Amino acid sequence: MNKLESILKLVDLIDEKKETSVGSYFEVGKNYFVRTVTMSIIGELKSINDNEFLFSKASWIADTGRFSNFLKGDYSDSIEVEPYHNDVIIGRGALIDATIVKKLLRDQI
Repeated sequence: MNKLESILKLVDLIDEKKETSVGSYFEVGKNYFVRTVTMSIIGELKSINDNEFLFSKASWIADTGRFSNFLKGDYSDSIEVEPYHNDVIIGRGALIDATIVKKLLRDQI
């Protein structure tokens, strides 16, 4: 095997590793509560690409009230919900954290 063949084989191995190690813990079709650098959103994950997440049936959550209670689905009167009217695109770089939730909030509270 000459040097060029060795280099090409190494490049192939690196490409294979990229394909198997790049992925996402997100699942399309699941409901998520996500926090970004500026706001919190709840919605159904519709699509993912290399740079963005697309959420449908989304709402801006301006105030969660007690955070742990909110995540358990215990929505008190102290939460503030503002529904979007269209899909929401979130850049991957803006995402802080996310968790699956059972119920979407679509009514303005």
